[in-house]
Amino acid sequence: MKIEQIYTGCIAQAAYYLESNGEAAIFDPLREVQPYISRADKDNATIKYIFETHFHADFVSGHIDLANKTGAQIVYGPTASPEFDAVIAADGQEFTVGSYTVKAIHTPGHTLESTCYLLLDENKNLHGIITGDTLFIGDVGRPDLAQALTEELTQELLASHLYDSLRNKIMPLPDETIVYPSHGAGSACGKNMSKETTDTLGNQKKVNYALRADMTREEFIAELLDGLGRPPAYFPQNVLLNIKGYDSLEHVIEKGVKVLSPAEFEAIASGTHALVLDVRGEDDFAAEHIPGSVFIGLNGSFAPWVGALIMDVNQPLLLVTPEGKEEEAVTRLARVGFDNSLGYLNGGLEAWKLAGFETDTVQTISAEAFARVMQEKEAIVVDSRKPSEFENGHVVNALNIPLDFINDQFAEVPKDTTFYMHCAGGYRSVIMASILKARGYHNMINIDKGFAAIKNTDVKTTLNQQASI
Repeated sequence: MKIEQIYTGCIAQAAYYLESNGEAAIFDPLREVQPYISRADKDNATIKYIFETHFHADFVSGHIDLANKTGAQIVYGPTASPEFDAVIAADGQEFTVGSYTVKAIHTPGHTLESTCYLLLDENKNLHGIITGDTLFIGDVGRPDLAQALTEELTQELLASHLYDSLRNKIMPLPDETIVYPSHGAGSACGKNMSKETTDTLGNQKKVNYALRADMTREEFIAELLDGLGRPPAYFPQNVLLNIKGYDSLEHVIEKGVKVLSPAEFEAIASGTHALVLDVRGEDDFAAEHIPGSVFIGLNGSFAPWVGALIMDVNQPLLLVTPEGKEEEAVTRLARVGFDNSLGYLNGGLEAWKLAGFETDTVQTISAEAFARVMQEKEAIVVDSRKPSEFENGHVVNALNIPLDFINDQFAEVPKDTTFYMHCAGGYRSVIMASILKARGYHNMINIDKGFAAIKNTDVKTTLNQQASI
């Protein structure tokens, strides 16, 4: 069967391309749709269907733009109510793509409309299943997203639905069925996803905690909800964009890559509530940046961090980018619904300085210098990593204030005393430093290269030291 996974690491998302006899289908496309059109053109194929597994929360799908450009039909599963033209498939309804068959099976749980798609070859033999956010490799979809839109859909209720969907619709399938999920490790749509992005269903039955054959409904619900952190604030906003529709990506890019002189940039920044977003590298930002700007670098998990920290997808943004990365920044912002980029600083920081405007820095020291400080006195240390990382090893007596929820935990940040901060490798701590400085905190010193460097010094740390990006 000709099925290709198109994986985007920045948001840990997998779209799929299916082609047979000149007809093609796309499953869960990203916002930028030209790569799918180009892929079909390569096969001299016409995109016939755009299959959506559910209303996505972690990204804005490209279904509307792709349908407008190709004439393909958008397909959702039962109970979906999009505010645009779409086929609402019945449970078990079949669609032909060339000599292949795609069969919709309703699998509520992650959301009520969640639907998986069975892939049948030209002989009607089952090849695989597109599982969306219902079943991941090593995990299943979180059941707590719908409650932000409808209070009656509690996480316990949806978890119970998911239990039934897995056991009645998916687990009875043959063990050799290939599982094609919509996300991999790093996505906030689950809590324990594997780095692998496909597997057989039979192996998942052996290794995936949620597919244990002897698991009761109560055990499933308890294990699924245990340790499930709060979803990022932008998730319900993305759901609404996927339900209601959105502006075309071309228009978003056209507006977002507007060239702004330093004077124009400063006038908008000071005269509106636009946020200056600096997407360069963390070392560049720490060395010099526009006062009050927020750093979230393109070289990390850019879009998810933007969504988690900026909170409102309608926030106007002014961009400071590496040269030639302007369109990439606007496109990646649009993937998570941030369509209100107003333009970028022409000439970057050098032009800004030549125009006579001030810059700021993030005070930074090496891990070795930090070790010398700790030999002389007991300094306050803020660790911006996730609690699970902190528990696996940290500087003794450090405060754990995870970057994910800094907007909710400002009260825990030391106000009147100099403190040292770090993450795993340097990316997240600079993001946190930028947010703190934008809020008026200037009493922090960033530790370069983070815990990965600290644990190679003689600074006292706990056991089981681990670090991650």
